[in-house]
Amino acid sequence: MMDSQEKTLEMGNQEEMNKVESTPVTAAEPATEGETPQVATEETEAEAAAEPEYKKHYATKKEVLDRVREIAHNEEAPAKDEVDYLKTVFYKLHIAEREANLKSYIDAGGDPESYQIAPDEDEEAFKAEMGIIKEKRAKIFKEQEEEKEANLKKKLDIIEKIKAMVTSPEEANKSYQEFKALQQEWKEIKNVPAAKANELWRNYQLYVEQFYDMLKLNSEAREYDFKKNQEIKLRLCEAAEKLAEEPDVISAFHQLQKLHQEYRETGPVAKELREEIWARFKAASTVINKRHQQHFEQLRAKEEDNLARKTALCEKVEAIAAEENKGASDWEKHTKAIIEIQAEWKTIGFAPQKMNVKIFERFRAACDDFFGRKAEYFKTLKETFKANAEKKRALVEKAKALQDSTEWRSTSDKLIALQKEWKKIGMVPKKTGDQLWAEFLGACNHFFEARNAANSGQRSEEHANLDKKRAVIEKLKAINAETEGNVQEMVQKLVEEYNSIGHVPYKEKDKVYDEYHAAIDKLYKELNISVAQRRLNNFKNKLKSVAEQGESALDNERARLMRQYETLKSEVQTYENNLGFLNASSKKGNSLIDEMNRKVQKLKDDMNLLREKIKAIDAENK
Repeated sequence: MMDSQEKTLEMGNQEEMNKVESTPVTAAEPATEGETPQVATEETEAEAAAEPEYKKHYATKKEVLDRVREIAHNEEAPAKDEVDYLKTVFYKLHIAEREANLKSYIDAGGDPESYQIAPDEDEEAFKAEMGIIKEKRAKIFKEQEEEKEANLKKKLDIIEKIKAMVTSPEEANKSYQEFKALQQEWKEIKNVPAAKANELWRNYQLYVEQFYDMLKLNSEAREYDFKKNQEIKLRLCEAAEKLAEEPDVISAFHQLQKLHQEYRETGPVAKELREEIWARFKAASTVINKRHQQHFEQLRAKEEDNLARKTALCEKVEAIAAEENKGASDWEKHTKAIIEIQAEWKTIGFAPQKMNVKIFERFRAACDDFFGRKAEYFKTLKETFKANAEKKRALVEKAKALQDSTEWRSTSDKLIALQKEWKKIGMVPKKTGDQLWAEFLGACNHFFEARNAANSGQRSEEHANLDKKRAVIEKLKAINAETEGNVQEMVQKLVEEYNSIGHVPYKEKDKVYDEYHAAIDKLYKELNISVAQRRLNNFKNKLKSVAEQGESALDNERARLMRQYETLKSEVQTYENNLGFLNASSKKGNSLIDEMNRKVQKLKDDMNLLREKIKAIDAENK
């Protein structure tokens, strides 16, 4: 029977042994046609990370398709890992090709909403070959399961035969050769259903050891058998211990499974060595199992870190997509930022399997939302550009129709109005905009150059007129109350000369106008005071001769002066009323007001003179 300590050790190591027995090499179910290939288990992900031989580089879809055809039509059993890898590579190349075609279409000016994906013969051929592989793998899987069931039945039959030998101790020696044949047959039978493997092995081991314990062989044969088994198990211990140096953790774990299988199939050793050898084998196995466990813990931690990084990238894209885009520059700036994030995404490995698809769908949804709205914006912008181009093209035609006109002032106003209207029109594509602007500017320049050439002589005449008006102003400034001759007549001639001079340059018009009226106003003021004083003195000198004619003569003169005063007063009121109705918004209107103000002032000066004369008469009457 199995030693009680070995049984205890076996039970204590059950969890590790279950890992070995529960993971036989089988053909997994083929992936569903059309679904995205993914790493199905932790082990396959780790094997992918180790870059096995089948993970060669494929540059084109045709290369992948050729390998798939080879697998589909040869006699080898399709390896699930390679088939999944080929499917992933094919669709990666397929999607990249499709996106490149879409980009080329858009860059060529195509409408993204009108784009249609063309049928792909390579994809159809790929699906057909994958269907063959799927059927092939399903058939192999079924055959393997049937073979496992048959192997189970065979091994159960062997256990029953050994069990029968154990119940007949007296026949044990005679049955020894049959027993060894059954052991060899057991080794030659391969996989059984994983669910039955542990229990099957325990029953087999139980009856094998019971047979050995009651076997009445001579000590030499018994010791030889034990020694042979000991050599095998020590070799297995050494092989298991050496696996600790294997850099490939996954390979070491799979090799350990094979060592455990061989260990189980090897017969017992001497009772006193069973615990020691098993403990050694178990210790070596524990090292490999711990490395295997730590590897997947690190892998899971890395996947969690990848999930956190991908979640952060999703949040960045969502934040960018939520920002307002005020113009094409904003769209391009945000596009560049999202493309950089997409490039960073590609450098991050898998997230945990249950979240890998979800996080990608979230990322893709945020990107699709942004680029969908961008496409709509530029579609609208394109229509706006087209409308703006038509408006500018119409202005070009109007400008060309006016470019040969010789009506300088009215045409200048029209072209200036067209230029203002041009500025109000929005943007157009640069190439079209440059062409239209060149045509529009050319028409405007053609007209203004012709106008400037025609007006060059006029400008010379205006500068000459300016010099003449300034000469008149200097003559007015030189006149004063002491000037000999008839001052009023001199001033009147200069005023007439000034008014007869033509236009001056537009920029100098206001300045010379102000200088002229300043000189006139000052001169009139000085002359009115001087003349009025001389008149009053002459009147006073003549007043005595009038008084000699009698008192009635002075009264008559006073009455005459009063009538003149009232007449002047009435004229002043009329002028002042009229001034209230004049508009001084223009230079012409302002000039008229200045002239009337001077007349009013002259009338008021005359009224003051009349008052002084009346006062002189009143003084003489006293």
